[in-house]
Amino acid sequence: MLTPSGQLDEDTLAPLEREIEAAVTRHGGLILDASDITFSDSVFLQLVVATHQRARLHIAAPPTAMRRIFSITGADMVLRIHPTLESALAACAQSPPLAEA
Repeated sequence: MLTPSGQLDEDTLAPLEREIEAAVTRHGGLILDASDITFSDSVFLQLVVATHQRARLHIAAPPTAMRRIFSITGADMVLRIHPTLESALAACAQSPPLAEA
């Protein structure tokens, strides 16, 4: 599980990108606890969608502004978005394990 905080934009996203890459490589997916993200832009959205396309990504507790961006762009129709961290954890527990490569 990753718990980024603060502003996530083109200037601040690189550390999160590295953490996501490491989690995907190790586990095949991750929970992104978005509850402490105060700002995100289109570069963050691009990272989330790209991660979703190649791994099992669950987004937990996204703030209102982030949910609105997901809705406006239609990303909420394909992403695994959960209202709380607890619901994301429960969904992961019910998911079948990823096949070994």
